[in-house]
Amino acid sequence: MPKTAASRVPAQIPFRSDAAAVTIGRLARAAEVGVETIRYYQRRRLLAVPNGGAGVRRYPIATIDRIRFIKRSQELGFSLEEIRELLCLEQGGSRAAIRKIAGARLISIREKLATLQQMEKVLSGLLCKCENTATAEPCPIIGALSADRLAARS
Repeated sequence: MPKTAASRVPAQIPFRSDAAAVTIGRLARAAEVGVETIRYYQRRRLLAVPNGGAGVRRYPIATIDRIRFIKRSQELGFSLEEIRELLCLEQGGSRAAIRKIAGARLISIREKLATLQQMEKVLSGLLCKCENTATAEPCPIIGALSADRLAARS
C-alpha cells in the first residue's frame, strides 16, 4: 500500500499531564457513541490510542470533537478511508486535496440520486399500471418483479 496521508495517523497520542483528559467511558458518553465504536475507530486508525498512565488510558477532551467529525462525515456518506484522509489533511493539508475527496463524494451522491430517480420513475409507473389494470388481470407490479429484468417503465 503506498504511503498516503492516511497511513501517517499516529498510533499514540502525545499526552500532557496538565491537559484535561477523560476515560474511554466518559469519552463515549460525551461523544454519544459506544465504547466499542471508539475502539473500532482506533483499529481503523481514525483515533489514536493514548498512552496508559497508571493502567488507565485517558483521552484528551479534543477527541470528542474528532469523534463528532467522524460521525458527521459518515452521515454525509464519506467512507472511513475518506474520513481518515480528511483528518490527516485537516492538519495542514491542501484544500485542493480536501476538495478532491469531497468532490468525489458529491459525484457519488449525484449518481445515487440519479439511480433513485430512475427507481422512482419505474415504481411510479408500475403503481399507475396496477391502479388501471382490471382485477382479473395479473398485477403489473408482481409481473415486473418476477421478470428477468426490470425495464424502465413509465
